[in-house]
Amino acid sequence: MTSSILFTNTQLIDGSIVDVATDHGTIAWIGPTGSSPVESNQKVNLNGYVLSSSFVEPHAHLDKAFLADRISNPAGDLMGAIRGLEQVRGTITHEDLVERATRAVHLMSRNGVTSIRTHADTTISGGLSSIHALLEVKKNCAHFMDIQVAMLLEWPVTGIEGKERQALARDAISVGVDVIGGCPHLDPDPRNAVEYLLSLAIDAQLPLDLHADENMRSDSSDLEHLADVVIRDGVSHQMNASHCVSLSTRSENDIDRIAAKVATAGITVTALPQTNLFLQERGVSTNPARAITPIHRLQQAGVVVAAGADNLQDPFNLVGRGDPLEIASLLMISAHSTANQAIQMVSSNAHRAVHGVASSLAVGEPADFTAIPATNLRESIAMGPPDRIVVYGGVVIDNQIRNRK
Repeated sequence: MTSSILFTNTQLIDGSIVDVATDHGTIAWIGPTGSSPVESNQKVNLNGYVLSSSFVEPHAHLDKAFLADRISNPAGDLMGAIRGLEQVRGTITHEDLVERATRAVHLMSRNGVTSIRTHADTTISGGLSSIHALLEVKKNCAHFMDIQVAMLLEWPVTGIEGKERQALARDAISVGVDVIGGCPHLDPDPRNAVEYLLSLAIDAQLPLDLHADENMRSDSSDLEHLADVVIRDGVSHQMNASHCVSLSTRSENDIDRIAAKVATAGITVTALPQTNLFLQERGVSTNPARAITPIHRLQQAGVVVAAGADNLQDPFNLVGRGDPLEIASLLMISAHSTANQAIQMVSSNAHRAVHGVASSLAVGEPADFTAIPATNLRESIAMGPPDRIVVYGGVVIDNQIRNRK
């Protein structure tokens, strides 16, 4: 593989035209066209392309991808999707799961994603089947995609019933999950569920990523309670809370108060507009809420807000193209984000949510970026054009590389 490449005549998201030189997987130089001091043995002309730091999918469910036509969800809501999945779980084989998840990874890669955090159902009925399959996909795709597998622990995790699931969690940790996760808002005791999952993550020395407040109840308080515990106990840990849509039902004073706590606690928040808009507020005809966490109020408080696609053509979300630009477009329409804010949420901020540090196009940073054929950033989001040039670790990723075993 080429160790050094000069990418010429590319437009950055601020509109400036530059050359970018990479060397051994790192960005070695960025500057005016035709003036690179770096010796490069390959040149790639990016005239007519907009260059962004690579996209990160901070919240996927690869084990469910492409199940939309195999699972019925007549109610169209969250619990309907969960019940529909449970009805067919026994028919999903290891080979089927690996094939669908791999197909989704390839799709996301072609769209410019170089890193994915995927949740894996960890249930009594399914055991560790999703985890084993997704760890296999992670290994098979490691040469072109950085994948984290997050344990999505079934509820309840509290009380007598929770003991069996706590044992299952220990088994998941022992086989090598990368992240601890669960759904406190579905537990009979959400507050204790939050505390259990946080302590599990700390003990295992693994990041925490909760499905938090995935409902439109104003009394749902997973996010606030997590922040309270972290501040109270002086916890320093990598933590993300996904969904957080119930926060949008609170008063502005409440939102600002909670957002300040979340910022102090250092918790990143991942907005998932596509799936939340699909599942929430079903049957509400008068003044339906947008079912998106209050992105701008969180950002104003200093919270790092990422954005992802969540489900991909399954009963939780019947559509989706595995494309962060689709999510960026939706953020601009439904959450009134600017083009710059939207692209940051699916790239740099998403990288922060998954890896604990933000990414950027800067000298010394990993050479992970995506070139999109467009005249400017707004057009790239609006059109979502194909034929993107994806660079991961300084290597231009094509289908030949993706299909390599």
